[in-house]
Amino acid sequence: MKKPIKIGLLGLGTVGTGVVRIVEGHREDLEKQTGSAIVVEKVLVQDLSKLRSVSVDRDKLTDQPWDIIRNPEIDVVVEVMGGVQETKAYILEALEQGKHIVTANKDLMAMHGPEILAKAAEKGCDVFYEASVAGGIPIIRTLVEGFSSDRITKIMGIVNGTTNYILTKMSQEGAAYADVLKEAQMLGYAEADPTSDVEGLDAARKMTILSTLGFHSEVALADVKVKGISKVSKEDIQYGKKLGYEVKLLGIAEKHDEHISVSVEPTMVKTSHPLASVNGVFNAVYVYGEAVGETMFYGPGAGEMPTATSVVADLVAVVRNLNLGVNGQHSTAPYLEKKLKTDEQISSKYFVLLHVEDKAGVLAQITQIFARHEVSLESVFQHPNEHNPKAEIIIITHDASQAGMNKVLAEFESLDVIQTIQSVYRVEG
Repeated sequence: MKKPIKIGLLGLGTVGTGVVRIVEGHREDLEKQTGSAIVVEKVLVQDLSKLRSVSVDRDKLTDQPWDIIRNPEIDVVVEVMGGVQETKAYILEALEQGKHIVTANKDLMAMHGPEILAKAAEKGCDVFYEASVAGGIPIIRTLVEGFSSDRITKIMGIVNGTTNYILTKMSQEGAAYADVLKEAQMLGYAEADPTSDVEGLDAARKMTILSTLGFHSEVALADVKVKGISKVSKEDIQYGKKLGYEVKLLGIAEKHDEHISVSVEPTMVKTSHPLASVNGVFNAVYVYGEAVGETMFYGPGAGEMPTATSVVADLVAVVRNLNLGVNGQHSTAPYLEKKLKTDEQISSKYFVLLHVEDKAGVLAQITQIFARHEVSLESVFQHPNEHNPKAEIIIITHDASQAGMNKVLAEFESLDVIQTIQSVYRVEG
């Protein structure tokens, strides 16, 4: 058996605790799989005296990050502490010291991934980050390895459990957004400040990572068009259900003719599509490849043990590479020029809910505006609503350019007979 591989753990919160549990509890299995014993050598914590749910020898705890980063005995740094700028400095210094990195930090990899991966390549080190997206679903390894012989054309998924829980409850119980958010906070699914989740920022960071890997181009967070769920009403969801749709916050990355678009937005998903039945805090990612066709990956998107499982799987990959002497050769750095789609090139179906004057000729004016901007209509519905004296018109378009829809909506704003553009959603499936 080869020499033990010593790891330094930055953070002992929820995920860090899970990592210790798996490394200690699966010690024999991990040794058989890698050929080396894996030993937790040092753990960075904020409070040395705090009682913890997992047993770690007191002499292995430290509140000084450099005890790990500059420790010559440590082979691999496992980062599960979160944060961006300070954490980035620690990881770059650890790479400078020749240490391999496993991280669960989506914010760090979305914002500074290319820089970190470049430093790793320079130093011949591994950087793995499976746990940064979709918790226990091995989606990053799948994109890098499973699709290595294919060309990915679309990645579409539910990658935030908090928003999926909220939308599921609104759909199944007819509850209002504010009430479900409060409940999600009480259950610990949503933070006290839920902005990152409900406004789509968390999902946008994950889609930055997935689209960079899937399309081999350096997609930046600023390239992702983001819209959250805070304006989704229970009426929107009810109307969608009547027409055969579920509302889901989807990350959607597409590539066509070498041009890329990435967005995060509430989307009407046809109930026949597999993503429509992904409920609660679960995540799912749908991947389209030119050769393989359609595939879907489903599982828990967060939590101590699912996320820790992904972290330790990356740790196993690092240790195997160490024993084979091939660290730093598993590059996932982008190598294609990034070309972003314009609004004219981005195309999808749309769901539009309008509150309009209830009089003759209104629908004709509306359809004329669609026709003027070359947006054809798949279906038009008018639903009576006893709580609204105005007429409610629901329109589903055929595939239309985003530029064309923007022009339609701009004209609607100035049309006197339209009281409110109540909702506009992309339609998928």
